[in-house]
Amino acid sequence: MRKADRHLLIRQIITKYTVRTQEELLQQLEKQGVTATQATISRDIRDLKIVKIPDETGQTKFVIFQGQHASDDEKAEEQRLVQMIEEVVTKIDRVQFMTLIHTVADNAPLLAAAIDDVTMPEKVCSLAGFDTVAVISRTEEDAETFFEFIQAHAVL
Repeated sequence: MRKADRHLLIRQIITKYTVRTQEELLQQLEKQGVTATQATISRDIRDLKIVKIPDETGQTKFVIFQGQHASDDEKAEEQRLVQMIEEVVTKIDRVQFMTLIHTVADNAPLLAAAIDDVTMPEKVCSLAGFDTVAVISRTEEDAETFFEFIQAHAVL
C-alpha cells in the first residue's frame, strides 16, 4: 500500500475509532488488510501530526492535531507551534541555559519537532522524551527569552 493511501486510512481509523496505542492502530490496520511495522506507524504518526489527548474518562487517545498544516511559511510554522503549546504543555521550568517543557503524555516528540521547525535564535536544539522537552540555549538570557515565549502561550 502506498504511503498516501495508508495515511488516509489511518486518518479514517483515528476519526472513527478510539485508538489509544500504536498496537491498537496496527490491529485496526491489519483488519483493513494493511501490514505495517511499528517503526512505519511511528513515522506515520509524526507525519500526520497525531497527538494523544485525554478523553472524557481521563485515558489518552490519538487525535489529529487541529493546528494548521505544515507550510514553508515561517508564520504558519510559528502559529502551529503556538497552537501546540496551548494544547499540550502542562508545566515549564528553566534551569540556567535550558528550558524544560512538560507535556501531556506522549506529545513531547511532536512538540520538539514543532519547536525545531521554527527559526528562533534563542534555541540551539531540543531533546524530547515521553512527556518532556529540553530546549538548550546558548546563554541564560536566550533561555529566559525562550521560556517567556513558551510561558506566554501555555495554558497552565
